Amino acid sequence: MFKVFICGGSGYTGSELLRILALHDEIEITGVTSEKSAGMAVNELFPAFFIYSHLKFENLDIDKIKKKADIYFLALPHGKSQKIAASLLEAGKKVIDLSADFRIKDASCYEKWYKTPHLFPSLLNDAVYGLPEIYREKIKNASLIANPGCYPTSVILPLYPFIKKRIIEIDSIVVDSKSGTSGAGRKAEVTLNYCEVNEDFRAYNVAKHRHTPEIEQELSFAFGGFITIDFTTHLLPVNRGILSTIYAKLKKKISTKEALEILKETYENEPFVKVMDEGQVPSLKYVKGTNYCYIGAVVNERTDRLILISTIDNLVKGASGQAIQNMNIICGIEETKALKSLALTP
Repeated sequence: MFKVFICGGSGYTGSELLRILALHDEIEITGVTSEKSAGMAVNELFPAFFIYSHLKFENLDIDKIKKKADIYFLALPHGKSQKIAASLLEAGKKVIDLSADFRIKDASCYEKWYKTPHLFPSLLNDAVYGLPEIYREKIKNASLIANPGCYPTSVILPLYPFIKKRIIEIDSIVVDSKSGTSGAGRKAEVTLNYCEVNEDFRAYNVAKHRHTPEIEQELSFAFGGFITIDFTTHLLPVNRGILSTIYAKLKKKISTKEALEILKETYENEPFVKVMDEGQVPSLKYVKGTNYCYIGAVVNERTDRLILISTIDNLVKGASGQAIQNMNIICGIEETKALKSLALTP
């Protein structure tokens, strides 16, 4: 039985960790923090989680909590994980960080996009990017996992095989992504109020979304050279889910069938990537509440352009589910444990 501790359990990703781990029979949650809800029982804040009536949110006192578990999930705001992770690693713990604090290898790039300095740049090389479909072998022996962002997961997985095989023009990539409102976190903000979001659809952070360097970094690693993309995000009037449509110019002629065969060959043994058949493309309903990424592909023969469509649940495969998938790998537990059947009812 592995002991697990959650830092930041009252936000959307923290509550998803609690929801999914309730199904896990090989771990014990030994504590959970929340600065705003300290002293409150977990099921007082989340009545559906009566299974956690014995757990109370506590303050994040690093000297106190580092004695409580083997593995720590950090579901904290960007910039808040750095010191906590460093202290836990020094104590010999395993850390899975759901923020962006250890995803970007270049400390100056992190500072540019996140407007805060990185206090532990030496840890950036030690951190393993937690996308199991690409980095599974490195994840197995890692002490620090940089859990991927939601948008990057939805973009990297469909593009990866075509970049590795040099099938697309790397300077032609355009990404059009849409996310539900939970992607912004559980916070009070006017632009996220029901009346502002309902019956609306808008682009935001155009040409300056903070997930851009993360996507470019991982695509560049796959290619072996620097890649830049056009990346535009949109806010959907739904609670959860991401749909990304990706466009890239083909370097050589391939058919839709061949494009799908490339995807299927790449991900045939991956439990959480599902490639659609020809003539089908995924929607948000395919993935709501699950740890799956669904991918469809169409080749527009008139324009010699590859069009990829992917969907994930931003809170599961885009955050907490993927974090638990990484935990399972680190612990040598069956990778799909607690993640096989999580679909929410429509």
